[in-house]
Amino acid sequence: MIDCYFYTKKMCVGYDGSPLIKEITIALKRGEILTLIGPNGAGKSTILKSIAGQLSLLGGKVCLNEKDLSQQKAGELAKKMSVVFTQRVKAELKSCRDVVATGRYPYTGWFGRMSGEDERIVDEAMEAVHITDISDRDFDRISDGQKQRVMLARAICQEPEVIILDEPTSYLDIRYKLEFLKILQEMRVSKRLTVIMSLHELELAKIVSDKVLCLKGEYVLKYGTPEEVFISDFIEQLFDIREADFQADEKLLSYIRQVGRL
Repeated sequence: MIDCYFYTKKMCVGYDGSPLIKEITIALKRGEILTLIGPNGAGKSTILKSIAGQLSLLGGKVCLNEKDLSQQKAGELAKKMSVVFTQRVKAELKSCRDVVATGRYPYTGWFGRMSGEDERIVDEAMEAVHITDISDRDFDRISDGQKQRVMLARAICQEPEVIILDEPTSYLDIRYKLEFLKILQEMRVSKRLTVIMSLHELELAKIVSDKVLCLKGEYVLKYGTPEEVFISDFIEQLFDIREADFQADEKLLSYIRQVGRL
């Protein structure tokens, strides 16, 4: 596809050979943010896992910089794409810094030694998500919100070109939701990071996204810009809700406006 850095072509996803969603077409320029929205069980996580290679495609292809991801070696792909999913991670006897540092494995190997440059990258990633103060704490003894930020720092450590996030704001309060998304916005500018994620918070998806993929049923219901997607009649159809239910809390909107376009 012309002028596209990441794209899917007639992608079909599902489990055990049974299609869940067909004909998924996505086209993103480098540095764009795509958000998947839709009711619970609509297939958002399935699409993300299929893009990340954790589930085999049932049809079509996923391409990064004109290269089919299925044809790339795992080690090389790990340098281009990082993934943060919602499942709880166990890291027995590891400090938060130890967990973040595992993001350097694509460069050092499982038994590799961390260089001064690797250590610097770990420090910068932890500073970016504001977890330096919990660096030495046991990862298994911190809050879910803190764990979410540690895992984002770990993903940043991989220095990816694409980051995939499944409901990254699930365990965060509103302050950290906004902070989290602001970090992604900053990285898209400074590092041309392409972001593909799912969100439940429609008001945040509307503000942060360049493109939105709407899922409901066997096919993609709509794909376009926030201006094209966030129309009250369509949102009502997508979520089976009344227009009033979609109107964001005024205090939240006020807070978001103070932050600016994240």
